[in-house]
Amino acid sequence: MAVLCLLLTAACGFDYRTGKIPNGLVVLITVTGFLFRILKDGAGGIALYLLGAVLIAVMLYPLFKIGAAGAGDVKLLGAAAGYFPFERIFLFSFVSLLIAAIISLAKLLLNKNFKERLGIFFGYMERTAKAGALCPYPVTAGRKTAGICLSGPILLSLLLSLGGVY
Repeated sequence: MAVLCLLLTAACGFDYRTGKIPNGLVVLITVTGFLFRILKDGAGGIALYLLGAVLIAVMLYPLFKIGAAGAGDVKLLGAAAGYFPFERIFLFSFVSLLIAAIISLAKLLLNKNFKERLGIFFGYMERTAKAGALCPYPVTAGRKTAGICLSGPILLSLLLSLGGVY
């Protein structure tokens, strides 16, 4: 797990500096995840890793599809979740997304645009309900200030897990 901490720290560096997580870094996290799970669970560890990683990525895919999450964020959370035993991947993912939600709320309050962003969200929900299908989330001029990098919350969630908080 120490290797995952280092690699997630690198992902944070790229994500916060450039807004992107290199695919090569996600591949490296995946390969080390395979090795980690093989050491823990034998040859079947690869299947266990893939099950957890793919399940989380598939569950988050709708967020990517509508533009509410970046592809790198979805891949990174899936790759990191694969390190955990199956019974813990949902808790790890939930805590990661909860931290992201708390950071988002704090940004909304600090930027004093909570009401504006809430209006955009409800407008999006109304359009999606009328269309009967997922619609692209509206991109605004302030998207850079509205969004957050998910790599930080993923790293914090891992550190909380390793520290015994959950």
